[in-house]
Amino acid sequence: MSGALSLENVTKRFGNTTAVDGISLELKEGEFVALLGASGCGKSTTLRLFAGLETATEGQVMLKGKDVTQASASARNIALMFQSYALYPHLTVQQNIAMPLKLRRLNALQRLPGAGMVSSRARAQDAEIKLAVAQMADMLRLEELLHRKPGQLSGGQQQRVALARALVRDPSAFLLDEPLSNLDTQLRAETREEIRALHKRTGYPFLLVTHDQSDALSMADRIAVMIAGKVVQTGSPTEIFNKPASQEIATFIGHHRMNILPAGAGQSLHSDGSKLALGVRPEELSLVQKGGLQATVESITFHGEETILKLRGPSDVILRSVVRGRANLPDIGENVRLGAAVESLHAFSDDGQRKEITQ
Repeated sequence: MSGALSLENVTKRFGNTTAVDGISLELKEGEFVALLGASGCGKSTTLRLFAGLETATEGQVMLKGKDVTQASASARNIALMFQSYALYPHLTVQQNIAMPLKLRRLNALQRLPGAGMVSSRARAQDAEIKLAVAQMADMLRLEELLHRKPGQLSGGQQQRVALARALVRDPSAFLLDEPLSNLDTQLRAETREEIRALHKRTGYPFLLVTHDQSDALSMADRIAVMIAGKVVQTGSPTEIFNKPASQEIATFIGHHRMNILPAGAGQSLHSDGSKLALGVRPEELSLVQKGGLQATVESITFHGEETILKLRGPSDVILRSVVRGRANLPDIGENVRLGAAVESLHAFSDDGQRKEITQ
């Protein structure tokens, strides 16, 4: 692999437990990658392996063509941002952003109060740090907040300070571990756009570790799906959503869990359903007048812009259909028919692997 940062056949064990199992993952220059997986799948351990906070049991970590498997976190110069922003509450915004540069550029004596009055070199470095902080504050719209302390800031403002502090050091790459988990829905959407725009402006390689598929689908250039310590599929957001490599991935990706009809149950949707399991997303499964699956409405749940029908279909399979807008709805207990376009169907073999639908 020739990217900015990569794992090559990396395994990480903790005693008898394998947290990361022989994965290879590349982060290219200027690329935004999301590592997506459920809690406990090994994604945070993977981030820590990239950063140098954990050492690989097997395999190599490469940074710009150099083997850094045994190198310390500080030697890799990788910026990190976690759920907790970990800002210093007693320092101002300006001082928080400056801290990584002070720790890197100034020796212990130069960090002492009043040292700048003695050392011209320290004064020059201090001026450089102030300039770098001012430039980062301008990029993240923090100019008016530089003299405030974290307790005087909103959650979104604190996050921008944490972003600024991570990026001010001109890192090799920027790794984000569930950075949006503590935000409410509206602020989460705004921050997604902000982080995406920041990536475009800076051009740093970004790796987002998240369990939230909406974050991954809306922000990343490429997604790596992780299940049980393995990267099971990589691709663009549209590839991952439209062509999941397995039934397990298919039911993980999507705002509404994909309906799965076992072999035989879905043959009235498509002839391939006689021998393959068929998957169809609830938003693609619609009420029709003729043909399709026969099903009985069990419940109706109103969500404003959409209504979710829970139905019992062939072989007693539970199905869900999303009805948008003000369409006429059936009654609970009513028998209905459900159809789906051929291009919206997904087929899976007995071992759960994707098969192409016969058109």
